[in-house]
Amino acid sequence: MLRQLRSINDNPQLTLQEKKTMKSARINKLVAIAALTVFPAVLVAQETQVASNTDPVNSAAPAATTDTAKVTVEKKQPSKFLAMAPKIEMQNFRPSDMRGINVYEAPKDQTPYTGFKVSWGGGFTQQFQGLDHSNTAQAKLVNNVNQNQLVRMGHGFNNAMANLYLNAQLAKGIRVSLTQYLSTRHHNETWVKDGYFLIDDSPIDVNALNNIMKYLTLRVGHFEINYGDAHFRRSDAGNSMYNPLIGNYILDAFTTEIGAEAYVRSNGFMAMAGITGGEIRGTLRNPQNRAPSYLAKLGFDKQVTPLLRTRLTGSLYTTKKSQSNTLYSGDRAGSRYFDVLENTTSTEKDNAWSGGIRPGMGSKITAMQLNPFVKLGGVEFFGILEQAKGKSATEAADRTWNQYAGELTYRFGADERFFGAARYNTAKGELNGITNKVSVDRYNLGGGWFITPNVMAKAEWVNQKYNDFPVADIRNGGKFKGFMFEGVVSF
Repeated sequence: MLRQLRSINDNPQLTLQEKKTMKSARINKLVAIAALTVFPAVLVAQETQVASNTDPVNSAAPAATTDTAKVTVEKKQPSKFLAMAPKIEMQNFRPSDMRGINVYEAPKDQTPYTGFKVSWGGGFTQQFQGLDHSNTAQAKLVNNVNQNQLVRMGHGFNNAMANLYLNAQLAKGIRVSLTQYLSTRHHNETWVKDGYFLIDDSPIDVNALNNIMKYLTLRVGHFEINYGDAHFRRSDAGNSMYNPLIGNYILDAFTTEIGAEAYVRSNGFMAMAGITGGEIRGTLRNPQNRAPSYLAKLGFDKQVTPLLRTRLTGSLYTTKKSQSNTLYSGDRAGSRYFDVLENTTSTEKDNAWSGGIRPGMGSKITAMQLNPFVKLGGVEFFGILEQAKGKSATEAADRTWNQYAGELTYRFGADERFFGAARYNTAKGELNGITNKVSVDRYNLGGGWFITPNVMAKAEWVNQKYNDFPVADIRNGGKFKGFMFEGVVSF
């Protein structure tokens, strides 16, 4: 084409006007050929780019468009791995699979309300335990049986645990939730854990109510109380998806009570106030021994940058009197560490909380917990600073327990499917009947792999020691250590 243009320009027989006309025709022809060649290639490239940014599993999802004068913004699709998880249809819902990790209070999300819905789910765990224990307690004979002799343990499988979940979307912004323990260490039979209403929006289309419910959340019923953040990360019977290790904390603040909680959330800030009956079950008897429990929580949770998230909360729980308060003894599932530091007459059911400390503040208690959380890329830090003061009904003076814990987790690989974790946990305080303070120290090291968003395998090494217990106490010189493996399925 360039040669043709030069020959036209060098031809002495053509006038200037004829040269301009012929060159213009040649140039127009060149443009036409280029358009026919390049334009289809551009279309193919655009189609290829759209296909590469769209997950095949969810490719039917329509792109979000406004009008032809505005740029089309395509909805972000989950990865092929996360697309294996069941679709979330409940509003303001924390998934029970890996998508629920580092989700604390149920989120105020934008899941559209499309009518009444019911969803079922389940959680199953199975552990293989390889722990050994020992103590230095002196013999304590009762009917010629040494109560301080430790039960002999081997290595093998613990009884599996299972949960059953039922959720129903009753109306816009109103969901009811029910959790049942199908099989646990303490309850081999089916046992209802909790059931409650979560109200996050107004089912009545009134502007004043709609504006209030943008910030307000109400929870009413029999529920897992929101004291501290550790209960959001612990293993709960058949579901241990949220726990990067296998065991829970030495002082395990977890219980269910009947009452109500109100939340106000805006721009990362949260305030919560609650009132409950103060016990794990409802009763009208012995009112002289009972008083309400009060809860409060303040916090800030913000995704500061795409890589950095920070959260800091402080919680308070208090009750003046109770027939049987269970803030530190409300776990009906039991410990993951079966039979450690238990004697030869113990049973799996009646001694279900092996390895933990239950401070015995069943009548009066005031507890405070501070929880920092930072996630930078795949690195997470979670901490506990906690103090509890209280007593049983037979004691004259309050006792105090302090607990500290630091947990470091590193998640890596596509969709953070792999993780390693380390935790240090220590608790020190006074027990009823023991004059001096005692303490317990625990180290955990472990990691795991999400085979699918609903299936996980993990392992842990644990080393725990009991300090300053009297020689007549079975925990004198007590220690246990070893490994644990756990398989988890939750959906």
